[in-house]
Amino acid sequence: MSAGPHGAATDATYDTAGFGAPGRRGTRPAVVVVDLSAGFTDPAYPTGSDLSAVVTATGELVAAARAIGAPVVWTTIAYTPAELDTLPWLVKAPGMRGLVEGSPAVALDDRLDVRPVDHLVVKKGASAFFDTGLATLLRASGVDTVLLCGATTSGCIRASAVDAVQSGFGVLVARDCVGDRAAGPHAANLFDIAAKYGDVLGRDEALGYLEEIA
Repeated sequence: MSAGPHGAATDATYDTAGFGAPGRRGTRPAVVVVDLSAGFTDPAYPTGSDLSAVVTATGELVAAARAIGAPVVWTTIAYTPAELDTLPWLVKAPGMRGLVEGSPAVALDDRLDVRPVDHLVVKKGASAFFDTGLATLLRASGVDTVLLCGATTSGCIRASAVDAVQSGFGVLVARDCVGDRAAGPHAANLFDIAAKYGDVLGRDEALGYLEEIA
């Protein structure tokens, strides 16, 4: 594992514990783009921030996936009015209450190339896998590796990485294709994902991985 932003002592502790070995990279990837909806990419929303660079980088990765016929999956969070007063997450994070089904906040960012042949997963929690059927969909498509993009690094990306590896998939996270509201949580969670759950790649390395498969 490359040196993290947390100091040599932390890196040494993780190395001693045996974390940070290279993960499994299969030959049948899917690109899973987590929650690049307006509610997360538009700073006008309480839950949003300017993720323009992430949107652009993700678009490049999606195009590379299409070139090799790899599945592309998009997720968004959307709640019915009835769910707003029943789900505990919305008590802890009331800003998420603005993500109501049919509202502009839950629409995928219009700068993204979303196509009818892609899969769309509507979720209620952080993980793209929890109670969504995504793992079954990917297995049915012959997928062995999940390449994650989207937002936020400390929330839905981390949760999706954990559930992906627990579901039996190799996990890759494209560093330039994920973002957060603050730099600290972003960096800390990339460090932890790289230590325990998957490989964190630069955009060029992620594109190179897809090109090698082609």
